[in-house]
Amino acid sequence: MAFSVVILAAGKGTRMKSSLPKVLHKVGGVPMVQRIINTVQSLGAENIHLVYGHGGDQLKASIAADNLNWCLQAEQLGTGHAVQQAVPHINDQEDVLVLVGDAPLIQEQTLSALKAVKAQCDLALLTVELDDPTGMGRIVRENDNITAIVEHKDATDAQRDIKEINTGMMMMSGADLKRWLGDLSNDNAQGEYYLTDVIAMAASEGKRIQSAQPESAVEVEGVNNRLQLANLERALQQRQANALMTNGVTLLDPSRFDLRGTLETGNDIVIDVNVIVEGDVTIGNNVTIGANCILRNCTIADNAVIEANSIIEDAQVGEACVVGPYARLRPGAVMHKNAKVGNFVEMKKAVLGEGAKANHLTYLGDAQVGANANIGAGTITCNYDGVNKSKTVIGENAFIGSNSSLVAPVSVGDGATVGAGSVITSAVEDNALAVARGKQRNIANWPRPTKKS
Repeated sequence: MAFSVVILAAGKGTRMKSSLPKVLHKVGGVPMVQRIINTVQSLGAENIHLVYGHGGDQLKASIAADNLNWCLQAEQLGTGHAVQQAVPHINDQEDVLVLVGDAPLIQEQTLSALKAVKAQCDLALLTVELDDPTGMGRIVRENDNITAIVEHKDATDAQRDIKEINTGMMMMSGADLKRWLGDLSNDNAQGEYYLTDVIAMAASEGKRIQSAQPESAVEVEGVNNRLQLANLERALQQRQANALMTNGVTLLDPSRFDLRGTLETGNDIVIDVNVIVEGDVTIGNNVTIGANCILRNCTIADNAVIEANSIIEDAQVGEACVVGPYARLRPGAVMHKNAKVGNFVEMKKAVLGEGAKANHLTYLGDAQVGANANIGAGTITCNYDGVNKSKTVIGENAFIGSNSSLVAPVSVGDGATVGAGSVITSAVEDNALAVARGKQRNIANWPRPTKKS
């Protein structure tokens, strides 16, 4: 049966103490509400109605979904009032899944289970059992049918012994939801319309109300402050680390690994501590990632070694390449098979040919380096004249001596050699030697400077 989703995301989140709307704070590198949207999209939701209030412009600039309908709740008058903002867009014949926008760890399989329960009853409620449910609304049942949600302050001693609590997430038909919302009252201490009141309404009509539960309570935990945000971040990272290890990845310390995007992995991968993965990253077979590396939107091929403290961003590392330690591959960097960049080497929009190497202290920007070329320490491709960027081309088997500057646009031919300390401003032919440096003078008996008193 077709279904739509209503996500309640209008709260300001005062306790976050932030100018950013609460639901835009990130968990695993993704805004909380975007993470929920991604989950329900994978379920095949026909429409997603996002009820928003505070920070609407920020939300619209940050959140993306093809089938997203924006529903403004200009005044925050309770959860029932929030869902009412989506009513004009809801069909009687469809099922409606109501979710809260600050519980980002809800999983697809949990919502699938809730859908399955709804197929067998009139109203499906997502509940969870807690060891300490103090302050939470208790689920009251009669003959296994849910009949009410009783708030802690209103509960009897017997009801307070109940461990099953309400999560605020539920599913029902569009027709039932509209009818019950129309009958809501704000005759309470807060003067608000509560969505939970529909449970008693459904029970009074003799509706069958059943529940589903998440695999773990952390799935339904909400965020109200930075401490809770950090706790959910750790829970997500542990979940992701467990999935990677189950899939064959070795994490030397799972508690010191962060995945803030998507990671596609091969076999026999070893990842050391404090590695951060962001965006979309692919790692091939038999790859080793050293400690304290950052991998962002990159591809690392089979048998590569990424030494400690290296950063790879929007770059491609070929088969059996070696990177680092302390190397930085910036956007557009490409390393072909068996290439190597060592400590304190930076590449930007540069291609390193098969077997080429720049072992240390080098900047390669806007450069094309041929196969088996050797770039000496301290080499710089001077690609920027203050206005424009220009390209340096270094041929196959070329040798660039240490402490050389190649002033682009310039080319060094195949098999050519550039003497150490040279500043190259014009083309070097194939197999030629280029030396461009001032003539050395030795002055005998040079009086060394002395310290002034």
